[in-house]
Amino acid sequence: MRIAMIGTGYVGLVSGACFSDFGHDVVCVDKDESKIEALRNGVMPIFEPGLDRLVASNVRGGRLCFTTDLPTAVADADAVFIAVGTPSRRGDGHADLSYVFGATEEIARALRKPAVVVTKSTVPVGTGDEVERIIRETAPDAVAWVVSNPEFLREGAAIEDFKRPDRIVLGTENAEAEEVMREIYRPLYLNKAPLLFTSRRTAELIKYAANAFLATKITFINEIADLCEAVGAEVQDVARGIGLDNRIGGKFLHAGPGYGGSCFPKDTLALLKTAEDHQAPLRIVESVVKVNDTRKRAMGRKVVQALGGEARGRTVALLGLTFKPNTDDMRDAPSLSIVRALQDAGANVRGYDPEGIDQARPMMPGVDFFDNPYLAAEQADAVVLVTEWDELRALDLRRLARTMAQPLFVDLRNVYPPEDVEEAGLRWFGIGRPARA
Repeated sequence: MRIAMIGTGYVGLVSGACFSDFGHDVVCVDKDESKIEALRNGVMPIFEPGLDRLVASNVRGGRLCFTTDLPTAVADADAVFIAVGTPSRRGDGHADLSYVFGATEEIARALRKPAVVVTKSTVPVGTGDEVERIIRETAPDAVAWVVSNPEFLREGAAIEDFKRPDRIVLGTENAEAEEVMREIYRPLYLNKAPLLFTSRRTAELIKYAANAFLATKITFINEIADLCEAVGAEVQDVARGIGLDNRIGGKFLHAGPGYGGSCFPKDTLALLKTAEDHQAPLRIVESVVKVNDTRKRAMGRKVVQALGGEARGRTVALLGLTFKPNTDDMRDAPSLSIVRALQDAGANVRGYDPEGIDQARPMMPGVDFFDNPYLAAEQADAVVLVTEWDELRALDLRRLARTMAQPLFVDLRNVYPPEDVEEAGLRWFGIGRPARA
């Protein structure tokens, strides 16, 4: 199949590379000439494990290429995927669909044969209807079927998720479109990935509902962690105890500083706005958003409390800045709120991250960045583990204790057993666990 992928951001680039690895001919399109030139030279605009090798392999195989020429890419395509950004709109929290609709108009003008137009971007319910209307008004003679095909990719594990998905959701009730989409995803047949065909509006809602539910699980266990600290219980044991119930499951039950990233924050807001517009309020999701926003800043106050309630003039080293490991994504990362809270309390903040420093630097004015966790910790009054990168899971705690001004270790991911931290000569503070004597 010939595929045009409009947008070379996270979703578009990963999807295009994986489709080409299935044997399809894929052209990835972007307006940013510098990004396209970098991709042609093998330079990835994002950090995703294995993506550079996957792209290089399929470029060499002649199945994947990059261009700024949308009309040429679309003219011969059997399927055109829209994978542009849908950030939260400033001021009201609605999803900004201007990029989606702009791409749709360009696609409509470029269509030269029957094709499926697929919304891969995360979009509110009813967006597919508007995409269909734009195509019809822009190019009345074009033959195009609009399909919703939401992505369910975890940053840091996106290639694995694409090639071995839990499910593939396809929103269409058109027989021709269904046939094309079955052929596109046919290479996943041996993996027995279920193809779930639904109405287009149902598919659009599935994406938002899934992210809102996962955000709810994270926020639930974080609130339980606060209760555990108050009553002297162990949140990790609580999470395991409820997660062993197969009706609940253990995933997304790890207490921490709150969720962030490119999906959960904007998608929960967009879902709330959709519910508001249709007079069907989602009170649980409203609470999730409020609790998560409050929690991220509260983690900064937790560090101040660990410092004895006074942070002015103290030096705090944050280890791990991205919203999760194996990505350079800083969007809505908890570390951003923690830094602001510490700086407001008068602390000097240092930062280290294996991949995210370039992204973090413009977002964290006043922070001193280091390319080594031990250098960041030298003469610090506290070290705070914010993001659980693999290389931060086996720190030499004794080395930290020897070089710090004060031996204080705040573990916001519960990576280290408290007794190991204390044996190394550090004072321990964690999440959702009884205070140590």
